[in-house]
Amino acid sequence: MFLEWTLLPHGEIAVLLKLSADDVQLKFEDIFCLKKHQTCLKEAALLDYFVGGFWWAKEMNFTCQQSSFIMALLQLLLDNIKDKQMPFAENFKAFTQNLLATRMSSSDTAVNPLFDVDQIKSITDYFKSSLFQHYRLYQFLFTQPREEMILRMERSIDVANSADFAAPLEEGMPPELDDIGLAPSPAASPPQGKEECLIKNEEEPKEYQQGEIHEIPEDYGVEDVQEMLGDVTKEMLAKLQADFTERLRILEDSYVSSEISPV
Repeated sequence: MFLEWTLLPHGEIAVLLKLSADDVQLKFEDIFCLKKHQTCLKEAALLDYFVGGFWWAKEMNFTCQQSSFIMALLQLLLDNIKDKQMPFAENFKAFTQNLLATRMSSSDTAVNPLFDVDQIKSITDYFKSSLFQHYRLYQFLFTQPREEMILRMERSIDVANSADFAAPLEEGMPPELDDIGLAPSPAASPPQGKEECLIKNEEEPKEYQQGEIHEIPEDYGVEDVQEMLGDVTKEMLAKLQADFTERLRILEDSYVSSEISPV
């Protein structure tokens, strides 16, 4: 006469009533094959829905038959949402009819009511706060193809073509590439004796400049050469005079300072 949960017989329900909450959850994962409940929102909602209802029945100290009825009623109302897409009013009517059927008794069949008045009130309050208060959320979760919409979303990624960019500078290449021959070879060392020649030219600037002066193009005349030599001579004399004047000033300063210093 009453609803009974067909997924588990009364004997297995009695075993579940003795388990902890974690063990009950593991058992329900196997019953409903919820292997992706940690990543799938629908499976997570189903697991929470049935585990919460069963644990509430255990806290109410319901018998195996009473707990089986609660689980069957949970299954019926959820199937009405998922499969029949039943609106709130019709589903609440089905809930009321099945709950009132537990209060019926007959002297001919000697069937006692499954729940008393206080238990009926507690059951009504629980289903009101757990399922009917969030009825539209359950409708949206189990009737809208949300996962299909997510899977159909497309993303495009632009990949840069290496041919559109210039090759990197040799100075920016890592030193590890030297071993494979990609780095430029070091500049050839100057021939022996060239460095000594450069040092000698730095130590003898006058002779170097004189050598430059003797290299006169054929287009130059005598007057041009005299004018060039005069300019160079004036420049050299001016530098020598400035250097000589500066040395005299330093000597005078040192002499004056030594004269006025105390003995």
